[in-house]
Amino acid sequence: MYNKNKSTWMLAAISTAVLSTLTLSACSDNSADAKAKSITTEQVVINSDPFPSTYEPIPAVATLITNATIIDGIGGLDTDSQILLQDGKIIGMGADITLPDDYIEIDGTGKYVTPGIIDTHSHLGVYPSPDTRSHADGNEMTSPVTAQVWAEHSVWPQDPGFQRALAGGVTSLQILPGSANLFGGRSVVLKNLPDRSVQDMKFPDAPYGIKMACGENPKRVYGKKGGPSTRMANVAGYRKAWIGAAEYKAKWEQYEADFAAGKDTKAPKRDLNNETLKGVLDGDIIVHMHCYRADEMVVMMDVMQEFDYQIGSFHHAVEGYKIADKLAQNNVCASMWADWWGFKLEAYDGIRENVAMVHQAGACAVVHSDSDIGIQRLNQEAAKAWSDGRRAGIDISKADAWQWLTANAAKSLGIFDQTGSLEVGKNADVVLWSTDPFSTYAQAEKVFIDGGLAFDRSQPDTWPVSDFELGQIGEGDHK
Repeated sequence: MYNKNKSTWMLAAISTAVLSTLTLSACSDNSADAKAKSITTEQVVINSDPFPSTYEPIPAVATLITNATIIDGIGGLDTDSQILLQDGKIIGMGADITLPDDYIEIDGTGKYVTPGIIDTHSHLGVYPSPDTRSHADGNEMTSPVTAQVWAEHSVWPQDPGFQRALAGGVTSLQILPGSANLFGGRSVVLKNLPDRSVQDMKFPDAPYGIKMACGENPKRVYGKKGGPSTRMANVAGYRKAWIGAAEYKAKWEQYEADFAAGKDTKAPKRDLNNETLKGVLDGDIIVHMHCYRADEMVVMMDVMQEFDYQIGSFHHAVEGYKIADKLAQNNVCASMWADWWGFKLEAYDGIRENVAMVHQAGACAVVHSDSDIGIQRLNQEAAKAWSDGRRAGIDISKADAWQWLTANAAKSLGIFDQTGSLEVGKNADVVLWSTDPFSTYAQAEKVFIDGGLAFDRSQPDTWPVSDFELGQIGEGDHK
């Protein structure tokens, strides 16, 4: 889970340089020598947000959903209840609601309301549909360390996968680079409202992440390209990169201290790779690490402690059940599949009870997709993980299990203060389900993002359609 105490939420020391001028004068000495010593120095300040979010919520009207079963995303379940969405926020829940003068009422009898699903591991936009080499832009397989690249600069907003995910109740998602490299680059968190550009979709104030990968993938990609070709070389590569980043961080801190002290000093040369890694060491960028085996996850937590940074989440973590206690002790989430296993050797020891066992140990368990198909049915993926745990004797309520898709996912991304649960004051990212969302027959009937109706299953003519698909869908095909 993201360690909020290490730093503020705002990114610092990350991108393009902005110059500001400060005149440092000698003390009140009017002599010629004193005036000659007066210097003018330009301080280099790194723009913390060079590609700011331009996201704007869709227009919304106050909406009251009544008579529904509400799963709040943090372990609570309330039957025959109500929730009020207004001005982009959750304004009231249960009996204690003050109604506005104008609002729309939706009868939720027999239906369920949950927080919108958050997918922590998606490649939509960087590996879009149709799946062709011409726009496969998720892996910069030119060097084991490519922390300088940003996934948002590859995201294609016209990917039809975004709309398919929306129909499955996904309101936010993290887009990651691929897992070929030790350091694959920055991730970006999006609101699932496809628009003209990725900036129009960026989740406001969400921290950046960085994708790292351990195990077979870096070995396979670089084993015949100069290395790493072994797991021990993988770890050496991480450590070498962190040493360089720590030196880079120290140079900037010394520069800032010297400038504050009035010394005539020169800023270090900027390095985009180390700027991202420095952001991790500063606590502003969250590590999301592709890692399967228990022993490797333990090693990576050792490296984390050596260089004093925080891993937000291990992704895939098919052997998370073996070290669930260590995940809890180190405040690290595990973003897992319900039942993927065996497709390569490091995934061989996966078990269907993995998610439930990680949860039972008190660790932060997350169900993710890593799939343009799975993201459309994440409620079913969570249901599979829940039922497998129940069959093994792990008694977890459905209300607790829904945290795997919302609250825990939001915590791992550093956005739980804004979304991930149904609480007064939070963003109105809400899904109305036709029935119990743990049922294979459940459908997301209405999806609200910041209180605006983003998807309505009863109005197929209003469903969002990618520009790329225009003219390719015949009359009634989307119904």
